[in-house]
Amino acid sequence: MDTTKYIFVTGGVSSSLGKGIIAASLAKLLQARGFRVTIQKLDPYINVDPGTLNPYEHGECYVTDDGAETDLDLGHYERFLNVPTSQDNNVTTGRIYQSVIQKERKGEFLGKTVQVIPHITNEIKERVQMLGKSGNYDIVITEIGGTVGDIESLPYIESVRQLKWDLGKENTLVVHLTLIPYLSAAGELKTKPTQHSVKTLMESGIQADILVCRTEHELSDDLKRKLALFCNVETEAVIQSIDASTIYDVPNLMLEEGLDRVALKKLNLDAPGAPNLERWNEFLSRHKNPKDTVHIGLIGKYVELQDSYKSILESFIHAGAANELKVKVHSIHSEHITTENVAGKIEKLDGILVAPGFGERGIEGKIEAVRLARENGIPFLGICLGMQMAVIEYARNVLQLEGANSTEMNPDTAHPVIDLMEAQKSITDMGGTMRLGAWKCELTPDSIAHGVYGDSLIEERHRHRYEYNDNYRQALEDAGLKATGLNPDTGLVEIVELPAHPWYVGVQYHPEYKSTVANPHPLFVAFVAAAYRYASAKKDVSMA
Repeated sequence: MDTTKYIFVTGGVSSSLGKGIIAASLAKLLQARGFRVTIQKLDPYINVDPGTLNPYEHGECYVTDDGAETDLDLGHYERFLNVPTSQDNNVTTGRIYQSVIQKERKGEFLGKTVQVIPHITNEIKERVQMLGKSGNYDIVITEIGGTVGDIESLPYIESVRQLKWDLGKENTLVVHLTLIPYLSAAGELKTKPTQHSVKTLMESGIQADILVCRTEHELSDDLKRKLALFCNVETEAVIQSIDASTIYDVPNLMLEEGLDRVALKKLNLDAPGAPNLERWNEFLSRHKNPKDTVHIGLIGKYVELQDSYKSILESFIHAGAANELKVKVHSIHSEHITTENVAGKIEKLDGILVAPGFGERGIEGKIEAVRLARENGIPFLGICLGMQMAVIEYARNVLQLEGANSTEMNPDTAHPVIDLMEAQKSITDMGGTMRLGAWKCELTPDSIAHGVYGDSLIEERHRHRYEYNDNYRQALEDAGLKATGLNPDTGLVEIVELPAHPWYVGVQYHPEYKSTVANPHPLFVAFVAAAYRYASAKKDVSMA
Protein backbone atom coordinates (compact mmCIF):
# COMPACT_ATOMS: atom_id res chain seq x y z
CA MET A 1 0.00 0.00 0.00
CA ASP A 2 1.25 3.47 -0.88
CA THR A 3 -0.89 5.37 1.63
CA THR A 4 -1.57 4.52 5.26
CA LYS A 5 -5.28 4.39 6.08
CA TYR A 6 -6.63 5.75 9.39
CA ILE A 7 -9.64 4.46 11.30
CA PHE A 8 -10.97 6.44 14.28
CA VAL A 9 -13.13 4.80 16.96
CA THR A 10 -15.30 7.16 19.00
CA GLY A 11 -17.88 6.43 21.68
CA GLY A 12 -21.28 7.83 22.54
CA VAL A 13 -24.19 7.61 25.02
CA SER A 14 -22.17 5.88 27.74
CA SER A 15 -18.62 5.14 28.77
CA SER A 16 -17.29 1.57 29.21
CA LEU A 17 -19.02 0.26 26.08
CA GLY A 18 -15.85 -1.49 24.92
CA LYS A 19 -14.24 0.77 22.32
CA GLY A 20 -10.93 -0.98 22.97
CA ILE A 21 -12.41 -4.43 22.28
CA ILE A 22 -14.16 -3.22 19.11
CA ALA A 23 -10.94 -1.54 17.92
CA ALA A 24 -8.92 -4.69 18.69
CA SER A 25 -11.51 -6.94 17.02
CA LEU A 26 -11.58 -4.87 13.83
CA ALA A 27 -7.78 -4.80 13.86
CA LYS A 28 -7.70 -8.60 14.28
CA LEU A 29 -9.99 -9.09 11.28
CA LEU A 30 -7.94 -6.73 9.11
CA GLN A 31 -4.70 -8.40 10.24
CA ALA A 32 -6.21 -11.80 9.44
CA ARG A 33 -6.80 -10.52 5.90
CA GLY A 34 -3.10 -9.75 5.52
CA PHE A 35 -2.92 -6.07 6.43
CA ARG A 36 -0.27 -4.66 8.79
CA VAL A 37 -2.30 -3.04 11.56
CA THR A 38 -1.63 -1.21 14.82
CA ILE A 39 -3.89 0.53 17.33
CA GLN A 40 -3.31 3.61 19.43
CA LYS A 41 -5.26 5.14 22.31
CA LEU A 42 -5.85 8.87 22.82
CA ASP A 43 -6.72 9.49 26.48
CA PRO A 44 -8.33 12.83 27.39
CA TYR A 45 -7.05 13.05 30.98
CA ILE A 46 -4.36 15.56 31.97
CA ASN A 47 -2.05 13.01 33.60
CA VAL A 48 1.04 12.62 31.41
CA ASP A 49 0.51 8.86 31.66
CA PRO A 50 -1.38 6.48 33.97
CA GLY A 51 1.80 5.62 35.89
CA THR A 52 0.84 7.65 38.96
CA LEU A 53 -2.86 6.70 38.90
CA ASN A 54 -4.31 4.48 41.61
CA PRO A 55 -5.57 1.20 40.02
CA TYR A 56 -9.04 2.00 41.42
CA GLU A 57 -9.06 5.09 39.19
CA HIS A 58 -8.18 3.60 35.83
CA GLY A 59 -7.46 -0.11 36.21
CA GLU A 60 -4.00 -1.54 35.73
CA CYS A 61 -1.12 0.40 34.24
CA TYR A 62 0.16 -1.54 31.22
CA VAL A 63 3.88 -1.35 30.36
CA THR A 64 5.38 -1.66 26.87
CA ASP A 65 8.81 -3.00 25.86
CA ASP A 66 10.17 0.54 25.54
CA GLY A 67 9.10 1.38 29.10
CA ALA A 68 5.97 3.44 28.47
CA GLU A 69 3.35 3.34 31.24
CA THR A 70 0.11 3.18 29.30
CA ASP A 71 -3.64 2.58 29.34
CA LEU A 72 -4.82 -0.99 29.91
CA ASP A 73 -6.43 -1.01 26.43
CA LEU A 74 -2.94 -1.44 24.96
CA GLY A 75 -2.95 -4.82 26.67
CA HIS A 76 -6.04 -5.76 24.66
CA TYR A 77 -4.35 -4.57 21.48
CA GLU A 78 -1.31 -6.77 22.08
CA ARG A 79 -3.32 -9.80 23.24
CA PHE A 80 -5.46 -9.68 20.09
CA LEU A 81 -2.79 -8.79 17.51
CA ASN A 82 0.31 -10.42 19.03
CA VAL A 83 2.24 -7.30 17.97
CA PRO A 84 4.14 -5.19 20.54
CA THR A 85 2.99 -1.62 21.16
CA SER A 86 5.17 1.33 22.18
CA GLN A 87 5.00 4.79 23.74
CA ASP A 88 3.65 6.04 20.40
CA ASN A 89 0.52 3.91 20.87
CA ASN A 90 -0.75 5.88 23.88
CA VAL A 91 -1.15 9.66 23.95
CA THR A 92 -2.71 11.70 26.75
CA THR A 93 -3.85 15.30 26.97
CA GLY A 94 -1.13 15.78 29.57
CA ARG A 95 1.55 14.65 27.13
CA ILE A 96 0.12 16.83 24.35
CA TYR A 97 0.08 19.98 26.47
CA GLN A 98 3.48 19.16 27.98
CA SER A 99 5.00 18.97 24.49
CA VAL A 100 3.33 22.17 23.26
CA ILE A 101 4.35 24.14 26.36
CA GLN A 102 7.94 22.92 26.04
CA LYS A 103 7.98 24.10 22.42
CA GLU A 104 6.54 27.46 23.45
CA ARG A 105 9.24 27.89 26.13
CA LYS A 106 11.90 27.20 23.49
CA GLY A 107 10.42 29.85 21.22
CA GLU A 108 9.47 27.40 18.46
CA PHE A 109 6.19 29.21 17.71
CA LEU A 110 8.04 32.42 16.79
CA GLY A 111 6.11 34.66 19.15
CA LYS A 112 2.65 33.49 18.06
CA THR A 113 -0.20 33.21 20.54
CA VAL A 114 -0.38 29.52 21.44
CA GLN A 115 -3.95 28.21 21.17
CA VAL A 116 -5.94 24.99 21.16
CA ILE A 117 -6.43 25.49 17.42
CA PRO A 118 -4.03 25.16 15.67
CA HIS A 119 -1.25 24.30 18.14
CA ILE A 120 -2.87 21.61 20.30
CA THR A 121 -4.73 20.07 17.38
CA ASN A 122 -1.57 20.08 15.25
CA GLU A 123 0.27 18.22 18.02
CA ILE A 124 -2.54 15.65 18.20
CA LYS A 125 -2.52 15.19 14.42
CA GLU A 126 1.24 14.73 14.46
CA ARG A 127 0.97 12.03 17.14
CA VAL A 128 -1.86 10.25 15.29
CA GLN A 129 0.18 10.08 12.06
CA MET A 130 3.48 9.15 13.71
CA LEU A 131 2.81 5.41 13.50
CA GLY A 132 1.49 5.70 9.94
CA LYS A 133 4.57 7.60 8.75
CA SER A 134 6.87 4.91 10.15
CA GLY A 135 6.12 2.79 7.07
CA ASN A 136 5.43 -0.25 9.27
CA TYR A 137 1.64 -0.25 8.99
CA ASP A 138 -1.02 -0.26 6.30
CA ILE A 139 -3.79 0.74 8.71
CA VAL A 140 -3.66 2.70 11.97
CA ILE A 141 -6.70 2.44 14.23
CA THR A 142 -7.04 5.26 16.77
CA GLU A 143 -9.34 4.84 19.75
CA ILE A 144 -10.45 8.14 21.30
CA GLY A 145 -11.11 7.82 25.02
CA GLY A 146 -14.18 9.25 26.71
CA THR A 147 -17.58 9.96 25.22
CA VAL A 148 -18.56 12.34 22.42
CA GLY A 149 -19.77 15.58 24.01
CA ASP A 150 -17.20 15.52 26.84
CA ILE A 151 -15.32 18.82 27.12
CA GLU A 152 -12.07 16.88 27.52
CA SER A 153 -12.46 15.11 24.16
CA LEU A 154 -13.24 18.16 22.02
CA PRO A 155 -9.64 18.82 20.82
CA TYR A 156 -9.35 15.19 19.71
CA ILE A 157 -12.66 15.28 17.84
CA GLU A 158 -11.60 18.52 16.12
CA SER A 159 -8.28 16.89 15.18
CA VAL A 160 -10.15 13.98 13.58
CA ARG A 161 -12.28 16.46 11.61
CA GLN A 162 -9.15 18.16 10.32
CA LEU A 163 -7.45 14.86 9.49
CA LYS A 164 -10.43 13.75 7.41
CA TRP A 165 -9.98 17.00 5.47
CA ASP A 166 -6.18 16.69 5.27
CA LEU A 167 -6.03 13.02 4.25
CA GLY A 168 -9.23 12.64 2.26
CA LYS A 169 -12.35 10.56 2.80
CA GLU A 170 -10.90 7.49 1.07
CA ASN A 171 -8.04 7.38 3.61
CA THR A 172 -10.02 7.96 6.81
CA LEU A 173 -12.95 6.28 8.48
CA VAL A 174 -14.92 7.02 11.68
CA VAL A 175 -16.47 4.14 13.59
CA HIS A 176 -18.88 5.36 16.26
CA LEU A 177 -19.65 2.94 19.09
CA THR A 178 -22.94 3.60 20.82
CA LEU A 179 -25.55 2.01 23.08
CA ILE A 180 -29.04 0.85 22.18
CA PRO A 181 -30.74 0.59 25.60
CA TYR A 182 -33.58 -1.83 26.24
CA LEU A 183 -36.52 -0.53 28.28
CA SER A 184 -38.02 -3.59 29.93
CA ALA A 185 -41.21 -1.76 30.94
CA ALA A 186 -41.91 -0.93 27.28
CA GLY A 187 -40.32 -4.11 25.93
CA GLU A 188 -38.42 -2.01 23.36
CA LEU A 189 -34.96 -1.15 22.18
CA LYS A 190 -34.63 2.64 21.96
CA THR A 191 -32.60 4.37 19.23
CA LYS A 192 -33.01 7.97 20.39
CA PRO A 193 -29.81 8.09 22.52
CA THR A 194 -27.82 6.93 19.50
CA GLN A 195 -29.47 9.53 17.25
CA HIS A 196 -28.50 12.27 19.73
CA SER A 197 -24.96 10.93 19.99
CA VAL A 198 -24.51 10.97 16.21
CA LYS A 199 -26.02 14.47 16.10
CA THR A 200 -23.49 15.64 18.71
CA LEU A 201 -20.69 14.20 16.60
CA MET A 202 -22.06 15.97 13.51
CA GLU A 203 -22.16 19.28 15.40
CA SER A 204 -18.38 18.90 15.66
CA GLY A 205 -18.16 18.45 11.90
CA ILE A 206 -17.81 14.68 11.77
CA GLN A 207 -20.18 12.27 10.07
CA ALA A 208 -19.90 8.71 11.43
CA ASP A 209 -19.17 6.23 8.62
CA ILE A 210 -20.03 3.11 10.61
CA LEU A 211 -22.27 2.69 13.67
CA VAL A 212 -21.44 -0.16 16.04
CA CYS A 213 -24.39 -0.63 18.39
CA ARG A 214 -23.92 -2.31 21.76
CA THR A 215 -27.08 -4.15 22.71
CA GLU A 216 -28.44 -6.86 24.97
CA HIS A 217 -30.97 -7.95 22.34
CA GLU A 218 -30.85 -8.64 18.60
CA LEU A 219 -31.39 -5.59 16.37
CA SER A 220 -34.13 -6.19 13.80
CA ASP A 221 -33.66 -5.21 10.16
CA ASP A 222 -36.33 -2.52 10.63
CA LEU A 223 -34.46 -1.03 13.56
CA LYS A 224 -31.18 -1.06 11.57
CA ARG A 225 -32.91 0.72 8.68
CA LYS A 226 -34.30 3.30 11.11
CA LEU A 227 -30.85 3.94 12.56
CA ALA A 228 -29.36 4.20 9.07
CA LEU A 229 -32.01 6.71 8.00
CA PHE A 230 -31.82 8.99 11.02
CA CYS A 231 -28.04 8.74 11.50
CA ASN A 232 -27.21 9.23 7.82
CA VAL A 233 -25.29 5.97 7.30
CA GLU A 234 -25.84 3.04 4.96
CA THR A 235 -27.86 0.13 6.37
CA GLU A 236 -24.91 -2.26 5.97
CA ALA A 237 -22.86 0.16 8.09
CA VAL A 238 -25.14 -0.36 11.12
CA ILE A 239 -23.33 -3.11 13.00
CA GLN A 240 -24.83 -5.01 15.91
CA SER A 241 -22.51 -5.70 18.86
CA ILE A 242 -24.50 -7.96 21.13
CA ASP A 243 -23.25 -8.91 24.60
CA ALA A 244 -20.80 -11.84 24.34
CA SER A 245 -19.79 -14.53 26.83
CA THR A 246 -16.12 -13.62 26.32
CA ILE A 247 -14.28 -10.72 24.68
CA TYR A 248 -12.57 -13.29 22.43
CA ASP A 249 -15.92 -13.95 20.71
CA VAL A 250 -16.11 -10.37 19.46
CA PRO A 251 -13.91 -10.73 16.31
CA ASN A 252 -16.15 -13.54 15.07
CA LEU A 253 -19.30 -11.57 15.91
CA MET A 254 -17.93 -8.56 14.02
CA LEU A 255 -17.04 -10.83 11.10
CA GLU A 256 -20.63 -12.10 10.97
CA GLU A 257 -21.87 -8.50 10.95
CA GLY A 258 -19.45 -7.55 8.16
CA LEU A 259 -17.59 -4.82 10.05
CA ASP A 260 -14.28 -5.51 8.32
CA ARG A 261 -15.91 -5.81 4.89
CA VAL A 262 -17.72 -2.45 5.26
CA ALA A 263 -14.55 -0.77 6.55
CA LEU A 264 -12.46 -2.02 3.63
CA LYS A 265 -15.12 -0.94 1.15
CA LYS A 266 -15.20 2.59 2.57
CA LEU A 267 -11.39 2.79 2.58
CA ASN A 268 -11.32 1.59 -1.02
CA LEU A 269 -9.18 -1.44 -0.11
CA ASP A 270 -9.37 -4.79 -1.84
CA ALA A 271 -9.10 -7.96 0.22
CA PRO A 272 -10.79 -10.94 -1.44
CA GLY A 273 -11.82 -13.98 0.56
CA ALA A 274 -12.31 -14.19 4.31
CA PRO A 275 -9.98 -13.51 7.25
CA ASN A 276 -7.86 -16.46 8.35
CA LEU A 277 -8.98 -16.97 11.96
CA GLU A 278 -8.04 -20.65 12.20
CA ARG A 279 -5.53 -20.21 15.03
CA TRP A 280 -7.84 -17.81 16.86
CA ASN A 281 -10.74 -20.24 16.69
CA GLU A 282 -8.57 -23.13 17.85
CA PHE A 283 -7.87 -21.09 21.00
CA LEU A 284 -11.58 -20.29 21.38
CA SER A 285 -12.51 -23.95 21.06
CA ARG A 286 -10.07 -24.97 23.82
CA HIS A 287 -11.20 -22.06 25.99
CA LYS A 288 -14.88 -22.97 25.68
CA ASN A 289 -14.46 -26.75 25.99
CA PRO A 290 -12.18 -27.34 29.00
CA LYS A 291 -11.63 -30.90 30.19
CA ASP A 292 -11.41 -29.93 33.87
CA THR A 293 -11.15 -27.00 36.29
CA VAL A 294 -8.39 -25.64 38.54
CA HIS A 295 -8.88 -23.13 41.34
CA ILE A 296 -6.28 -20.36 41.64
CA GLY A 297 -6.21 -17.78 44.44
CA LEU A 298 -5.30 -14.25 43.32
CA ILE A 299 -4.02 -12.51 46.45
CA GLY A 300 -4.09 -8.76 45.91
CA LYS A 301 -4.97 -5.42 47.43
CA TYR A 302 -7.11 -4.02 44.58
CA VAL A 303 -9.34 -7.06 44.01
CA GLU A 304 -12.59 -5.05 44.17
CA LEU A 305 -11.88 -3.79 40.64
CA GLN A 306 -11.13 -6.59 38.16
CA ASP A 307 -9.41 -4.19 35.76
CA SER A 308 -6.68 -3.71 38.38
CA TYR A 309 -5.33 -7.15 37.43
CA LYS A 310 -6.65 -7.32 33.87
CA SER A 311 -3.50 -8.72 32.25
CA ILE A 312 -3.16 -11.42 34.93
CA LEU A 313 -6.78 -12.53 34.50
CA GLU A 314 -6.40 -12.66 30.71
CA SER A 315 -3.12 -14.57 31.05
CA PHE A 316 -5.00 -17.24 33.01
CA ILE A 317 -7.51 -17.50 30.17
CA HIS A 318 -4.68 -18.02 27.66
CA ALA A 319 -2.87 -20.52 29.92
CA GLY A 320 -6.11 -22.34 30.71
CA ALA A 321 -6.83 -22.84 27.02
CA ALA A 322 -3.28 -24.08 26.43
CA ASN A 323 -3.84 -26.71 29.15
CA GLU A 324 -7.46 -27.38 28.09
CA LEU A 325 -8.54 -26.30 31.58
CA LYS A 326 -10.95 -23.76 32.99
CA VAL A 327 -9.05 -21.56 35.44
CA LYS A 328 -11.40 -20.39 38.18
CA VAL A 329 -9.73 -17.34 39.75
CA HIS A 330 -10.70 -16.61 43.36
CA SER A 331 -9.87 -12.99 44.20
CA ILE A 332 -8.84 -12.66 47.85
CA HIS A 333 -8.15 -9.29 49.47
CA SER A 334 -4.78 -9.51 51.21
CA GLU A 335 -5.92 -6.99 53.83
CA HIS A 336 -8.46 -9.55 55.05
CA ILE A 337 -5.91 -12.36 55.50
CA THR A 338 -4.59 -13.05 59.01
CA THR A 339 -2.56 -15.82 60.62
CA GLU A 340 -5.78 -17.17 62.10
CA ASN A 341 -7.90 -17.28 58.92
CA VAL A 342 -5.33 -17.85 56.18
CA ALA A 343 -5.77 -21.63 56.12
CA GLY A 344 -9.53 -21.38 55.71
CA LYS A 345 -9.17 -18.92 52.83
CA ILE A 346 -6.40 -20.64 50.91
CA GLU A 347 -5.70 -24.30 51.68
CA LYS A 348 -8.48 -25.62 49.39
CA LEU A 349 -7.02 -23.82 46.36
CA ASP A 350 -4.88 -25.55 43.74
CA GLY A 351 -2.47 -22.66 43.24
CA ILE A 352 -1.69 -19.26 44.73
CA LEU A 353 -0.63 -16.13 42.86
CA VAL A 354 0.48 -13.17 44.95
CA ALA A 355 -0.10 -10.10 42.82
CA PRO A 356 1.89 -6.90 42.18
CA GLY A 357 1.17 -3.65 44.01
CA PHE A 358 2.63 -0.72 45.89
CA GLY A 359 2.54 0.49 49.49
CA GLU A 360 2.16 -1.05 52.94
CA ARG A 361 -1.57 -1.87 52.97
CA GLY A 362 -2.31 -5.61 52.88
CA ILE A 363 1.35 -6.66 52.99
CA GLU A 364 1.15 -8.93 56.04
CA GLY A 365 -1.75 -10.83 54.45
CA LYS A 366 0.34 -11.47 51.35
CA ILE A 367 3.20 -12.77 53.51
CA GLU A 368 0.82 -15.15 55.30
CA ALA A 369 -0.46 -16.44 51.94
CA VAL A 370 3.12 -17.09 50.78
CA ARG A 371 3.91 -18.93 54.02
CA LEU A 372 0.91 -21.22 53.66
CA ALA A 373 1.78 -22.01 50.02
CA ARG A 374 5.40 -22.75 50.95
CA GLU A 375 4.64 -24.91 53.98
CA ASN A 376 1.86 -26.91 52.31
CA GLY A 377 3.45 -27.50 48.90
CA ILE A 378 0.77 -25.50 47.06
CA PRO A 379 2.01 -24.25 43.64
CA PHE A 380 3.02 -20.61 44.03
CA LEU A 381 3.71 -17.74 41.63
CA GLY A 382 4.75 -14.34 42.98
CA ILE A 383 4.84 -11.38 40.61
CA CYS A 384 6.87 -8.23 41.36
CA LEU A 385 5.73 -7.31 44.90
CA GLY A 386 4.59 -10.94 45.21
CA MET A 387 8.16 -12.11 44.63
CA GLN A 388 9.41 -9.61 47.20
CA MET A 389 6.90 -10.92 49.73
CA ALA A 390 8.27 -14.43 49.13
CA VAL A 391 11.78 -13.21 49.97
CA ILE A 392 10.56 -11.44 53.12
CA GLU A 393 8.54 -14.47 54.25
CA TYR A 394 11.52 -16.78 53.81
CA ALA A 395 13.87 -14.41 55.62
CA ARG A 396 11.49 -14.12 58.57
CA ASN A 397 10.31 -17.69 58.95
CA VAL A 398 13.23 -19.79 57.69
CA LEU A 399 16.28 -17.59 58.32
CA GLN A 400 14.61 -16.30 61.50
CA LEU A 401 15.55 -12.69 60.67
CA GLU A 402 13.04 -11.00 62.94
CA GLY A 403 11.36 -7.96 61.34
CA ALA A 404 12.85 -8.63 57.88
CA ASN A 405 11.08 -6.33 55.45
CA SER A 406 11.26 -4.04 52.47
CA THR A 407 12.40 -0.48 53.06
CA GLU A 408 9.30 0.52 51.11
CA MET A 409 7.20 -0.71 54.06
CA ASN A 410 9.67 -0.05 56.89
CA PRO A 411 12.60 2.27 56.12
CA ASP A 412 14.16 1.39 59.50
CA THR A 413 13.98 -2.39 59.25
CA ALA A 414 16.98 -4.21 60.74
CA HIS A 415 16.95 -6.62 57.81
CA PRO A 416 16.17 -4.85 54.50
CA VAL A 417 16.04 -7.98 52.33
CA ILE A 418 14.21 -5.80 49.77
CA ASP A 419 15.70 -2.35 49.30
CA LEU A 420 15.55 0.70 47.07
CA MET A 421 17.74 0.43 43.99
CA GLU A 422 20.83 2.63 44.17
CA ALA A 423 19.76 4.47 41.00
CA GLN A 424 16.41 5.31 42.62
CA LYS A 425 17.68 6.85 45.87
CA SER A 426 18.09 10.39 44.52
CA ILE A 427 14.77 10.43 42.61
CA THR A 428 11.90 12.47 44.05
CA ASP A 429 9.42 12.52 41.13
CA MET A 430 6.96 9.61 41.00
CA GLY A 431 5.99 9.53 37.32
CA GLY A 432 8.06 7.52 34.83
CA THR A 433 10.99 7.07 37.21
CA MET A 434 10.82 3.35 38.05
CA ARG A 435 12.70 0.53 36.39
CA LEU A 436 10.49 0.21 33.32
CA GLY A 437 10.28 -1.77 30.11
CA ALA A 438 12.05 -4.87 28.79
CA TRP A 439 15.20 -6.11 30.56
CA LYS A 440 17.27 -9.23 29.92
CA CYS A 441 17.50 -12.10 32.40
CA GLU A 442 19.91 -15.07 32.42
CA LEU A 443 18.43 -18.32 33.71
CA THR A 444 20.18 -20.98 35.78
CA PRO A 445 20.36 -24.36 34.00
CA ASP A 446 18.06 -27.04 35.45
CA SER A 447 15.91 -24.42 37.19
CA ILE A 448 12.11 -24.36 36.89
CA ALA A 449 12.38 -21.11 34.92
CA HIS A 450 14.89 -22.59 32.46
CA GLY A 451 12.61 -25.55 31.86
CA VAL A 452 9.58 -23.29 31.43
CA TYR A 453 11.20 -20.93 28.92
CA GLY A 454 13.36 -23.52 27.18
CA ASP A 455 16.08 -20.88 26.90
CA SER A 456 18.93 -19.47 28.96
CA LEU A 457 18.35 -15.79 28.11
CA ILE A 458 14.93 -14.12 28.23
CA GLU A 459 13.59 -10.58 28.13
CA GLU A 460 10.66 -9.44 30.28
CA ARG A 461 8.94 -6.17 31.20
CA HIS A 462 9.45 -4.45 34.54
CA ARG A 463 7.69 -1.83 36.63
CA HIS A 464 9.16 -1.41 40.10
CA ARG A 465 11.40 0.67 42.31
CA TYR A 466 12.61 -1.77 44.97
CA GLU A 467 14.85 -4.82 44.48
CA TYR A 468 16.10 -8.02 46.08
CA ASN A 469 18.99 -6.99 48.36
CA ASP A 470 22.06 -8.91 47.17
CA ASN A 471 23.66 -8.63 50.63
CA TYR A 472 21.24 -11.35 51.80
CA ARG A 473 21.53 -13.55 48.74
CA GLN A 474 24.09 -16.02 50.08
CA ALA A 475 22.19 -16.61 53.33
CA LEU A 476 18.90 -17.07 51.50
CA GLU A 477 20.44 -19.46 48.96
CA ASP A 478 22.16 -21.50 51.69
CA ALA A 479 18.75 -21.83 53.36
CA GLY A 480 17.16 -23.11 50.14
CA LEU A 481 15.68 -20.08 48.33
CA LYS A 482 17.64 -20.04 45.08
CA ALA A 483 18.18 -17.03 42.80
CA THR A 484 17.70 -18.64 39.37
CA GLY A 485 17.41 -15.55 37.17
CA LEU A 486 19.86 -12.63 37.09
CA ASN A 487 20.08 -9.49 35.00
CA PRO A 488 23.35 -9.97 33.03
CA ASP A 489 24.26 -6.27 33.17
CA THR A 490 23.43 -5.34 36.77
CA GLY A 491 23.50 -8.70 38.56
CA LEU A 492 20.08 -7.93 40.06
CA VAL A 493 18.05 -10.98 41.07
CA GLU A 494 15.01 -11.41 38.83
CA ILE A 495 13.76 -14.90 39.80
CA VAL A 496 13.71 -16.92 43.02
CA GLU A 497 12.73 -20.59 43.35
CA LEU A 498 12.43 -23.29 46.01
CA PRO A 499 13.80 -26.51 44.46
CA ALA A 500 12.47 -28.52 47.42
CA HIS A 501 8.91 -27.34 46.68
CA PRO A 502 6.68 -28.89 43.94
CA TRP A 503 6.39 -25.57 42.08
CA TYR A 504 7.44 -22.28 43.70
CA VAL A 505 8.55 -19.32 41.57
CA GLY A 506 8.80 -15.59 42.28
CA VAL A 507 9.63 -13.14 39.49
CA GLN A 508 10.52 -9.47 39.79
CA TYR A 509 9.11 -8.71 36.34
CA HIS A 510 5.55 -8.80 34.95
CA PRO A 511 5.07 -11.88 32.73
CA GLU A 512 1.37 -11.05 32.31
CA TYR A 513 2.22 -8.11 30.02
CA LYS A 514 3.51 -10.46 27.31
CA SER A 515 0.81 -13.13 27.27
CA THR A 516 -1.28 -13.17 24.08
CA VAL A 517 -3.87 -15.43 22.46
CA ALA A 518 -1.27 -16.63 19.94
CA ASN A 519 1.52 -16.95 22.55
CA PRO A 520 0.28 -17.73 26.07
CA HIS A 521 3.01 -16.85 28.55
CA PRO A 522 5.01 -19.99 29.41
CA LEU A 523 5.16 -19.14 33.13
CA PHE A 524 1.38 -19.00 33.38
CA VAL A 525 1.03 -22.16 31.28
CA ALA A 526 3.47 -24.01 33.57
CA PHE A 527 1.86 -22.61 36.75
CA VAL A 528 -1.63 -23.73 35.67
CA ALA A 529 -0.24 -27.17 34.75
CA ALA A 530 1.41 -27.42 38.19
CA ALA A 531 -1.87 -26.42 39.87
CA TYR A 532 -3.67 -29.16 37.96
CA ARG A 533 -1.08 -31.77 39.01
CA TYR A 534 -1.54 -30.65 42.60
CA ALA A 535 -5.35 -30.81 42.30
CA SER A 536 -5.16 -34.28 40.73
CA ALA A 537 -2.87 -35.54 43.50
CA LYS A 538 -5.28 -34.20 46.15
CA LYS A 539 -8.16 -35.96 44.40
CA ASP A 540 -6.23 -39.24 44.29
CA VAL A 541 -5.48 -39.01 48.02
CA SER A 542 -9.11 -38.26 48.91
CA MET A 543 -10.29 -41.25 46.85
CA ALA A 544 -7.74 -43.65 48.30
